[in-house]
Amino acid sequence: MRRWVVPPSSSAAFVAAMEDLLALYAEPHDPLRPVVCLDEMPLGLTGHVREPLPVEPGRPAKEDHEYVRKGSATLFGALAPGGGLRLLEVRETRTALDLAHFLKRVVEELCAGAERVRLVWDNLNTHARASLYKAFPPEEARRIAAKLELHPTPLHGSWLNMAELEFSVLKRQCLDRRIGSMEELAKAVGAWQEARNRERAGVRWNFGVEEARMKMKKVYPSNEA
Repeated sequence: MRRWVVPPSSSAAFVAAMEDLLALYAEPHDPLRPVVCLDEMPLGLTGHVREPLPVEPGRPAKEDHEYVRKGSATLFGALAPGGGLRLLEVRETRTALDLAHFLKRVVEELCAGAERVRLVWDNLNTHARASLYKAFPPEEARRIAAKLELHPTPLHGSWLNMAELEFSVLKRQCLDRRIGSMEELAKAVGAWQEARNRERAGVRWNFGVEEARMKMKKVYPSNEA
């Protein structure tokens, strides 16, 4: 069960950002102005100390509980829930440069043909148009930035990013095993991405502005004079 983390008291800033996202999610899908949710996930690479025993007649597969660390990686993910498409990329680090190069792929590959990308992302220090200017010449950075309409999640409100739901499915279906190299990880998530895109798997989001106003009254300012 997902645990929601919200401010302990009323917050107009939280409410304003939350309602912006909930209203955005409620709009019908527009291929020319798609909503895209972007997130990043650090992953540890692990290998076997002893080779696992494969399945044999009358004997299940066996895996030693001990493992060896093989380093780490970062998974960048972008989900276009209206179209049921996603883009995943494995990178060694999660710097502003890494983000900028992934944003370029989002604009040119995931949202090719879109006039504007309405981008939902969390409040990380690299999540800014400035990251594009660190990675590309100003003309290229401006070309990509001009396509983006930014919708940040509120502080303490990363659960409002649909990409977290997609990562949760990815963990259950693809990452519930030991993966020992960047190449193996990229191959695994690439195959998973292809299958999910082929199915046009989207997200069933049933929480809207009216539900928020009823169920989260404590975070709304009282407005009393």
